[in-house]
Amino acid sequence: MTQKPQDRAIEEIILPENLLPLGSILGEGISPQDVSKVLAKVFRVAHTEVALLKLEGGLLKFVFPEYLRTTGAIPISSKAVAAHTALSKKAEIFNNFARVKHASIFETIKSVGVDADVPASPAPIQKLMSVPILDQHSAVMGVLQISRKGLDPHHTQDFSREDLHDLELAAGLLAASTVMQAN
Repeated sequence: MTQKPQDRAIEEIILPENLLPLGSILGEGISPQDVSKVLAKVFRVAHTEVALLKLEGGLLKFVFPEYLRTTGAIPISSKAVAAHTALSKKAEIFNNFARVKHASIFETIKSVGVDADVPASPAPIQKLMSVPILDQHSAVMGVLQISRKGLDPHHTQDFSREDLHDLELAAGLLAASTVMQAN
């Protein structure tokens, strides 16, 4: 029995207009920094407010932001939001993140390029979206997070359900990208 081309399932992803830049993360030679910049643009945040963690041997390790790659890893068994996202395989929004009990150790690390003579601490995370990155068999590959940082929660825009849905679509694309496959 031969299969006709129309009999084969061809999966085509049609992105909403606001997510069209995400199509570029599927190309060859795309770096983690390229992906971070595209996601920052799509979600209207700074590139340091985009985090990708890859699950390796029971630990969530930062892929970006670049400056957090060497700062340590998050055990999947911890109470960290990223660990909870990976274990539950569910997307979450925290528009009151500053009030959520969490380990803030990664928030205290300055990004590369910040003047070392400036004593000010980085702004804390006020809002956070966290989604799992799942492979085609629904196994967790990592976690994608978008945050909004600021000194006052009232001066940071809330994330919407639509934003969370868009981040889930982004995570699905990222699962197939060379960034998740190669790193």
